[in-house]
Amino acid sequence: MTRTQIHDIGQRRAWVIWVVALAVYVLAVFHRSSLGVAGILAADRFDINATSLAVFTVLQLVVYAGMQIPVGVLLDRFGSRAMLLAGLVMMTAGQLVFAFSTSFSGAVLARAVLGAGDAMVFVSVIRLVSLWFLVRLAPMVTQLTGLVGQLGALAAAAPLAFLLDRLGWTRSFAIASSIGVVLLVAVLVLVKDSPYRSDEVAVVKLRALAQSLRTVWGNPGTRLGMWSHFTSQFSATVFALLWGFPFLVRGLGWSEAAASTLLMAMVAWAVVSGLLLARLVARIPYYRSWIVVVVVAVMVVPWTAVLLWPGRAPVWLVVVMAFATATGGPASMVGFDLARSFTPVHAIGRANGLVNVGGFTASLLTMALIGVVLDLVEPGGMEAYTLDDFRWALSVQYLFWAYGIAQILRYRRRGIAHLHRVHPGAVEQMRAGQSFVHPGIGEEGV
Repeated sequence: MTRTQIHDIGQRRAWVIWVVALAVYVLAVFHRSSLGVAGILAADRFDINATSLAVFTVLQLVVYAGMQIPVGVLLDRFGSRAMLLAGLVMMTAGQLVFAFSTSFSGAVLARAVLGAGDAMVFVSVIRLVSLWFLVRLAPMVTQLTGLVGQLGALAAAAPLAFLLDRLGWTRSFAIASSIGVVLLVAVLVLVKDSPYRSDEVAVVKLRALAQSLRTVWGNPGTRLGMWSHFTSQFSATVFALLWGFPFLVRGLGWSEAAASTLLMAMVAWAVVSGLLLARLVARIPYYRSWIVVVVVAVMVVPWTAVLLWPGRAPVWLVVVMAFATATGGPASMVGFDLARSFTPVHAIGRANGLVNVGGFTASLLTMALIGVVLDLVEPGGMEAYTLDDFRWALSVQYLFWAYGIAQILRYRRRGIAHLHRVHPGAVEQMRAGQSFVHPGIGEEGV
């Protein structure tokens, strides 16, 4: 399909579109992270144990992960603007219902709706980055998207905790839901899907859907990106969204204020480490997957020290562990950059959706297993958990780290072989420190 470029790539309009879409992503992260500081309140409000508390976040992430493939197909068909609008409507409705829910079942349903809306946001923003920015700039903007998006987690830490303390459950979450209405107007007015008059829209018929997904999934670059996302992201997500706050407060004996401060500091560190990783990825693209493996190894070491420390680990070691864990968020963004090297523009939505499944699948499985282990070792509930209970439960992370690293190394080898076969010279180009993306993406910006 011939495309006529009608807007400059990487110029003022591109940045305006990105800022508005990024604001939607910040809100999505805020909604997603809101139970991180409200978990203990939720346990009291709905009179539930650890397994039931985990259901809130696990179901939300199950819906999020399960929606990624259909969202990817819809994204390639309808574009980012429509998906951002749909996501905002669902997140606003879900959070508003959650604010007024008094029953566990009603609250769970609200979180599921919120998760469905959340699923539409990030991949939509990444698609806008792929189309509106130059190839040499896209990795940095992708990292900035993930990093600035974490401001939503920052807002869900101290500010939301403050609102919950002063205004209570219902008014706090109702105020949070109202922000979506403002962003709906901004997306309608300012966001455009593409700098081209006729973008390549993939009209995927139902009978061809399975084949198209098999093609995208069969590409080793998609799987390399997914396993990179799987392995590096889940620990930070689990810690920030659900189990970090109870572990710090109930397990290590920290005050709620100190725990909230650490969660905010993790976000700040993620921004710093993300900028460093973005520069590193841009300079040595051939070693992107190895960068992910190294980051995961750096996470594992302090986690092991904290869990094996006799008694409560010292504050400095917990902070090192938390910062290392936070680095996993920026490292997971490398998965989308890897996918860009293997995927044409008409399939980038599906590829990004499959990549995004990775980290959130690992996150929801880890969250659920932690809740199950806690209830097995201590059926008494949140008030009865000890440090040893958390040690047993949080150790399930090692299963996912080990399996994920093995898969990264496996698909790195396959991905290199694929590039040698399909795109001769691409591997040598990356070895020389030059970026390579699939020829179907942004040729004007190469």
